[in-house]
Amino acid sequence: MDHKQRIIMEAAEIQQTLERMAQEIAGQAADRKALVIIGIHTRGVDLARRLQHILQSRFSQSVPVGMLDITLYRDDWTKLHTQPLVRATDFPFRIDDQDVVLVDDVLFTGRTIRAALDALIDYGRPRRVQVAVLVDRGHRELPICGQFIGLNLETAPTEQVNVRLVERDGLDQVVVESSAGD
Repeated sequence: MDHKQRIIMEAAEIQQTLERMAQEIAGQAADRKALVIIGIHTRGVDLARRLQHILQSRFSQSVPVGMLDITLYRDDWTKLHTQPLVRATDFPFRIDDQDVVLVDDVLFTGRTIRAALDALIDYGRPRRVQVAVLVDRGHRELPICGQFIGLNLETAPTEQVNVRLVERDGLDQVVVESSAGD
């Protein structure tokens, strides 16, 4: 099957977007000492580290970063994998009474964030949880929303939004792919 591809964002736009998001996160932090960032595997971890770097370099705000694996919390993992690939969950801090910013690359149905919320509660009771995503493409199946959104992107449910990051893919790009028949 043929695929059509549209490039939505390139490296410079992604960087500018992350800088704006970091500024919004810093500006809305009720207590900067209680702010922590947790990236959802896989690209959410890379984005969380980039936000951490921007907060440190541009706003002199030191924010710890953790990573969260939600594989076993997904409501569809048995359909996706016979042997799930479980990655590390690592918080070098407590999340009790902290303001947590969950970071992911794309917000679509809301199921990933729901799974992340379930996982977080197993590690403690945050004071507040907010969601930061590079791309919000709509089509929610659950009442989940992002508080820090890089780009609102209108897509068809059949399209695929792929975030490529230099850490994993060798380049920074947001691409929408669709089948030739779409």
